Amino acid sequence: MNGGSLGIRSGSYSSLDKKQQQNDVLLPIQTPSTTKTKPYSKMFKDKEKLYHWACKFAGRKRVRMFILLAISAAVFVWVLYVGRDEDQENHNGLKVNDSLPLINSETPPMNEVQTVGIVNRVSFPIDVERTEVRVMPPPPPSYFLGYTLPPEHPCNSFSLPPPPADKKRTGPRPCPVCYIPLEDAIALMPRIPSFSPVVNLTYVYEENLNKETEFGGSDFGGYPTLKQRDDSYDIRESMNLHCGFVKGRKPGRGTGFDIDDNDLLHMEQCRGVVVASAIFGAFDVIQQPRNISEYSKRTICFYMFADEETEADLKANGGLDETRKIGVWRIVVVRNLPYTDGRRNGKIPKLLTHRLFPNARFSLWIDGKLELVVDPYQILERFLWRKNATFAISRHYKRFDVFDEAEANKAAGKYDNASIDFQVDFYKKEGLTPYSKAKLPITSDVPEGCVIIREHVPISNLFSCLWFNEIDRFTSRDQISFSTVRDKIAAKTGWMVNMFLDCERRNFVVQQYHKDVLAHLAQMAPPVINPPPPPTSSRSFVR
Repeated sequence: MNGGSLGIRSGSYSSLDKKQQQNDVLLPIQTPSTTKTKPYSKMFKDKEKLYHWACKFAGRKRVRMFILLAISAAVFVWVLYVGRDEDQENHNGLKVNDSLPLINSETPPMNEVQTVGIVNRVSFPIDVERTEVRVMPPPPPSYFLGYTLPPEHPCNSFSLPPPPADKKRTGPRPCPVCYIPLEDAIALMPRIPSFSPVVNLTYVYEENLNKETEFGGSDFGGYPTLKQRDDSYDIRESMNLHCGFVKGRKPGRGTGFDIDDNDLLHMEQCRGVVVASAIFGAFDVIQQPRNISEYSKRTICFYMFADEETEADLKANGGLDETRKIGVWRIVVVRNLPYTDGRRNGKIPKLLTHRLFPNARFSLWIDGKLELVVDPYQILERFLWRKNATFAISRHYKRFDVFDEAEANKAAGKYDNASIDFQVDFYKKEGLTPYSKAKLPITSDVPEGCVIIREHVPISNLFSCLWFNEIDRFTSRDQISFSTVRDKIAAKTGWMVNMFLDCERRNFVVQQYHKDVLAHLAQMAPPVINPPPPPTSSRSFVR
């Protein structure tokens, strides 16, 4: 152990040897002297008489030997006492594996999985030596470093089996995922946050909006100039940036996307895990999660955001009453939606979850059409904590390149072609290139954005804000802007997104049909033909 590097004083036996040598020199042993010395004091004269008296009866050699033995014993006892104190000091100090770097604010390990479990805190003792007191420097901040499962754990040897040879089913399908037991996942929930190169985020509030910008923007997200956009990618410890809700001091209160105060109070009380979703325009049917433990139902906040149209539909057909709950979901009605585009409105709770739930630590977003079928704690453990990631999203099942994604969006009529072309051309001028293996370890530039798993730390909050700002400025197609925001932040910080397989996403959520598709399928279904009634008996009873 290198105690010096930690600011911990460690003893050395070489210093004791020097003290012993000094003591040997200062021993009061009589030797011939040719120099004139000062007269002894009365005490020394009494000791000298005692010495001559002892030599008279026991002999000079034996007395000298006895004195040497007594002094040696005293030195030996002193060495043991000092050594015990120093050993106790070292025992109470910090023990660190030399192969693991200490966390500090300058060179933190990013996304590095450690083998020592969860590191909670680093403490430094106060070094006290006799009358000298030296206060050690304060400990550096503590961060979650990740963990590795035991070598014999089955998840370490787990590998994906080959897809089943089913020629009738050629589309995307789920694949197996190795989750750990729920109790273990809950026990591994980090008690301290992950590292973030950004410490303080301050969000822009504008009572009187300044609309002098080159293009894009809105009353909800503000009108940041291109220079302000560039500055927002200059990652610093403290940053001021646009992140929606610019017209009010509190998200959901007079900002657009307005929420009742009672709901806002409940949302502020969520301090652990949040599962969030949204249905606008009565577009989907609420899906109740399955396989959720009672512990998760008690400790996780389940919130479904809905507009007034969806609220009316839920009251008429979904059983919404004064409790504001349907199953595990608490229904939060949103008024004064800021956009006419429903997809853009849906990006507010999807990407700005950290602003709506300011005290939550982790969140899981799922689109309204998805049914959750795995406990959220197991999902967080598998895709965030075990990977030491703060943001996780699945890759698109088919496309990996932004240019291919843009063409697919135009072909499907997802947005007007001119706006898509303008956005892609803008990114090309900034350096966007087609995806290739040269980008590894980045595995894709196109996410499947219906599920987002994240830890609410400043760096992931920054990413979500900047991603939302791109959607506010350009098109609402978030797959097109994702890689540009990710790569700009990564170039400055080394921060990475965990992009897992789409088949793994399909393991814990099941996609259901939109309500209009269900209605269309019901119309196309063949009429139900009831079987004819059974024949009546011809037998008669004669009395």
